[in-house]
Amino acid sequence: MHAIETVNLSRTFTAKDKRKIFAVKELNLRVQAGQIFGLLGPNGAGKTTLVRMLTTILRPDSGTARIMGYDILQNPVAVRKHISVVLQETAVEPLSSVRDNLLIYGVLHGLSLKTVVKRMESLLEQFDLKEKQKEIAQDLSMGTRRRLQVAKILLVDAPVIFLDEATTGMDPLVKRSTLEIFKKLALDGKTILLTTQLLHEAEALCDEITILNKGQTIATGDFYTLKNLTKKRFHISLTVETPEGIEEKLKILQPQTLTVTGDLIEMNVIGEEAAILAALAQLSQDIKIDHFEMRGVDLEDIFIELIQARSEQS
Repeated sequence: MHAIETVNLSRTFTAKDKRKIFAVKELNLRVQAGQIFGLLGPNGAGKTTLVRMLTTILRPDSGTARIMGYDILQNPVAVRKHISVVLQETAVEPLSSVRDNLLIYGVLHGLSLKTVVKRMESLLEQFDLKEKQKEIAQDLSMGTRRRLQVAKILLVDAPVIFLDEATTGMDPLVKRSTLEIFKKLALDGKTILLTTQLLHEAEALCDEITILNKGQTIATGDFYTLKNLTKKRFHISLTVETPEGIEEKLKILQPQTLTVTGDLIEMNVIGEEAAILAALAQLSQDIKIDHFEMRGVDLEDIFIELIQARSEQS
């Protein structure tokens, strides 16, 4: 049994001109228990719509989905008992204090007051909320409200966790510790589905990634599987002694992008690594290269290339 599974899941919305437009179209996903599964895609790709369907907030038009074996339409109550959710719209009680938000959430989910207080004290410490526990939620910054929302869902021992842009607005130190918490949850057997616009975050966290565009899957796999779907792209940084006329000389590499800032040259090049290195060696005979660095693609490069390729096809 998969922790999360969708079969031909679809949802449309009506445009101003009355046309039906797919937010999610015949989507098939399988997420193993204990995975951190990333959903990436541009704005409007269907990520949040998918999360809202899987968490029983929004009904699909067609297709099916199961969470821990429970159908989202036939048994939504059981689904809700097995999930915790952080949505883009921060779900906190705005007129209650940080402490009361946690207390109310835990008790409403059937925990004893003793259990809630014990877990709450630990979470206040973990998310740097101890000094803010008496403050009213609506007076908090967006990043602090986000921390509170993540702390709330961790009060409940749900096997499946949905994180829709969960770290938005967090300061770097708290974000780093939060990501470590997510990793530990997965090691403890929790299944996490996250959407994020922060590609380095997905690259660091996710066991598997699906890239969505216009409600459809355009690629899925771990980072190295996705990397193999793209052309061989490299980023090259050069520091040269004499930058004058360098653009003309660099044509030998056929750079896709090229930026010259003083004696620093940054460029993206597509091709075989051996051929690129040979061209750089030839180039070094004409100009003195003081420093050289060449690296392969990261997830952002992969994401951009796959999205552009799909756009060109459609």
